[in-house]
Amino acid sequence: MTRGPTVLSLPDLLRHPWTAFLGRRAARLLLSLAVVLTASFAMVRLVPGDPVRAALGVDAAPDLVAARRHELGLDVPFLDQYRHYLDGLLHGDLGTSLVTGTPVAELVRTRLPATLEIAALAFLVTLAVALPGGLLAAVRTRGGRHPRSELSFTVVTAGLAGVPDFVLAAGLTALLAVGLRLLPVAGTAGAESLVLPVLALSLAPTAVLLRIVRVEALKVLGEDYLRTARSKRLSPARRYLRHAAPNTATAALTVAGSLLPGMIAGTVLVEKVFAWPGIGSAMAQSVVAQDYPVIQAMVLVLGTAVLLSGLLVDVLLAVLDPRSTIRES
Repeated sequence: MTRGPTVLSLPDLLRHPWTAFLGRRAARLLLSLAVVLTASFAMVRLVPGDPVRAALGVDAAPDLVAARRHELGLDVPFLDQYRHYLDGLLHGDLGTSLVTGTPVAELVRTRLPATLEIAALAFLVTLAVALPGGLLAAVRTRGGRHPRSELSFTVVTAGLAGVPDFVLAAGLTALLAVGLRLLPVAGTAGAESLVLPVLALSLAPTAVLLRIVRVEALKVLGEDYLRTARSKRLSPARRYLRHAAPNTATAALTVAGSLLPGMIAGTVLVEKVFAWPGIGSAMAQSVVAQDYPVIQAMVLVLGTAVLLSGLLVDVLLAVLDPRSTIRES
């Protein structure tokens, strides 16, 4: 007689390790979102300068400036401005651009997909190159073999890991777009336009992750179960792909998750270099124009993207290795 699936009671469900894990992560996410929201609002108001004067021009009449400040609610106390801002967020209102007069929510709606596109592709490229590449490097240099390959790997990855995103962007543009004319310099002229921004965002994180994966893979390759697999004369593909690769994935994803916020933040400068129509380029333009509503909305959106991506990485790690992750509860 077959038994149906076990249905947990509410008390058992509340005590389940997954419930505690997800509850703790959700509470951390909400607290972090509150900090990001408050910081994005306060940060732009602590910067010297008058955004209304910057938007209207230095020759604008004082009466016009005062009327505009009153219209935007900038002449009321800080806490009243904050309460008004929170009330607007609850209704989906991110404010209005001081420069163009367009709703900031519309700007986010049109710009966010472009930023997510290059950030997601850069993250996938980093994983696709670093996971197998680090494992192959560990296999080749295990036990001190091929010292020249190890030296080349170390020098190249260390060099790339230390180069800022905007320097990589400028160098790639000079080499591949201006020098060899293989790719478009800037803009969104098709799939080819994605290559340079994605490379600029992914090269340094890939170099870092390659080094981490190699170190972790070397540890795994020295474990007893790998020596047993070799003694059983299992094929290299089976040994490395079935036994070694899964045991390096957890550490690799942990490091990749820590690199992801930097990749998302790096979109600000990379989009500016390549004239990519995303959140980052809009934020860079708004900083110059002192467009407070746009700046605080972009900071809030980028911060939320970082926090959500971190949550997804945590959940993925818990699925891959529930014993070490969920039991933190």
